[in-house]
Amino acid sequence: MWKRPWLEVLIGLLLVLGGCRPQETSPVRPLEVQVAAAADLRYAFETLRERFEAAYPNIRLKISYGSSGQFFAQLRNGAPFDLYFSADADYPRRLIAEGLAVDSSFFLYAVGQLVVWVPLDSPLELASWDELAEPAVRRLALANPRHAPYGRAAVAALQVLGLHERVRDRLVLGENVAQAAQFVASGAADAGIIALSLALAPEMQRRGRYRLLPSDAYPPIKQGAVVLRRAAIRPEVWALWRFVQQPEGRAVLRRYGFFIPDSTAHADGKPWTGLPPG
Repeated sequence: MWKRPWLEVLIGLLLVLGGCRPQETSPVRPLEVQVAAAADLRYAFETLRERFEAAYPNIRLKISYGSSGQFFAQLRNGAPFDLYFSADADYPRRLIAEGLAVDSSFFLYAVGQLVVWVPLDSPLELASWDELAEPAVRRLALANPRHAPYGRAAVAALQVLGLHERVRDRLVLGENVAQAAQFVASGAADAGIIALSLALAPEMQRRGRYRLLPSDAYPPIKQGAVVLRRAAIRPEVWALWRFVQQPEGRAVLRRYGFFIPDSTAHADGKPWTGLPPG
């Protein structure tokens, strides 16, 4: 069972959640929270970072973006992250099972969506999915399905649509879904299957257009978060954990095309109570 000095944690939590004024903060260095975040969160979390740090000026977020599977491997080997936001809810659950994360800190923060994205000057009209198998698409970018949840979902969609065998020799694999988006945005690929959250970023909207893939063509991309056990007694970590689940944090995720679960359900099925889970 997880043990911690309750009095110190609660006092610290009240100070952090109270949004300490700049003059009350140590002039030496603000508190830092190290976050491992799935690549599809890049634009959403930069917006979320601004709002969080405005609300908590004594805390700074250090966010690393990448493949959920690669982060999972790093965390199992002791990578010094405090919070893990995965694009595959199974990875944080496995960390809990291995004793590396706080079991009752788990929650589903979003469900992702897939789109086909093409540059503005692409000859593809995206009126039919069969267009992906036309000669105009010499390279089709997607995330590597070996360790990227969006890559696995993209392969599943291609199989359901009867396209996988027809395009498999044209696939260009990015280390994560953000790199797949970079491939097609830079012209290294003619089309890409990427996250809606990336397609909605202003930069991507200026450079291309997209069409949503049918949600029944691939398994739901359930995205889960967890607090690492090494960070369990730090109130500033729980401040971010809570912020993402509050209306302001959820609104940012919704703005970037994520479906938001109806409730902040944790591993034990209980809703947020206002304190770090026991």
